[in-house]
Amino acid sequence: VQLQASGGGLVRAGDSLRLSCAASGRTFGRFFMGWFRQAPGKEREFVASLNWSGGSTIYADSVKGRFTISRDNAKNTVYLQMNSLEPEDTAVYSCAADRSLILSSAATASAYNYWGQGTQVTVSS
Repeated sequence: VQLQASGGGLVRAGDSLRLSCAASGRTFGRFFMGWFRQAPGKEREFVASLNWSGGSTIYADSVKGRFTISRDNAKNTVYLQMNSLEPEDTAVYSCAADRSLILSSAATASAYNYWGQGTQVTVSS
């Protein structure tokens, strides 16, 4: 599967953005999807993930209550709705996919076999 992330931009603290990750392939609906981010000089960190149906989701503590991950399998797309953005959310956001992932591994970047290019999110104070 190939992944294409979009929707990043420059916003002010408190604003919202919605990232999209479009996937190729007819088996998208069977993939576990995740969002990760990497800020300059920092390690890549987990943001959110959801299972094939969207019925099971997990979030990093730092984004819980502000970000929402969702998917539309008919459109082969996963979304990350980001509200109440903070300067600390500034990073390159990347989407990832894996077909054989289990929920307990969903926050681990190495568990994903497919990655899209990142989209830059910059939040000014």
